[in-house]
Amino acid sequence: MTHANHRVAELTKTALVAALYVVLTVAFIPLSYGPIQFRFSEMLNNMAIFNKRYIWGVTIGCLIANLWSSMGPIDMIFGTAQTLVMTWLSWLISQRLKSLPAKLGVVIVVCTLMSWAVALELNLVGDAPFWLTYLTVGIGEFTTVTLGAVVTWLLNKKIDLSL
Repeated sequence: MTHANHRVAELTKTALVAALYVVLTVAFIPLSYGPIQFRFSEMLNNMAIFNKRYIWGVTIGCLIANLWSSMGPIDMIFGTAQTLVMTWLSWLISQRLKSLPAKLGVVIVVCTLMSWAVALELNLVGDAPFWLTYLTVGIGEFTTVTLGAVVTWLLNKKIDLSL
């Protein structure tokens, strides 16, 4: 594969993840935003441990999906920044581990704990109670990212996601 073809393949994979993130968020709008949320697109955070390109795919997808957020530009900035940080941290920490289940466990823990940023945003902008919102958003994040870890683990048995 030539360098140009490799670059096109990388961009295509990144764009596909971004598009999938947008579709999974917008298709379930009532569940994707607010103090109680199950954003199914967060399942894709697990992709970050396989290749850094997926960090960008998920982050760009989040930016675009947040166009539909009732918090508008604030969510586009802070929600997207949170996604970038948590997927990058997941990738960074997982690089020290060999076991795929351990790496996926890192994603679950990092993403669940990082739910504080969404809770803070909802608290500051929407007057939602911080701790209760942290709990409800954290439960949603834990649930969707754990489901995504199972799906990603099964998918990786059939397809090498690092390529």
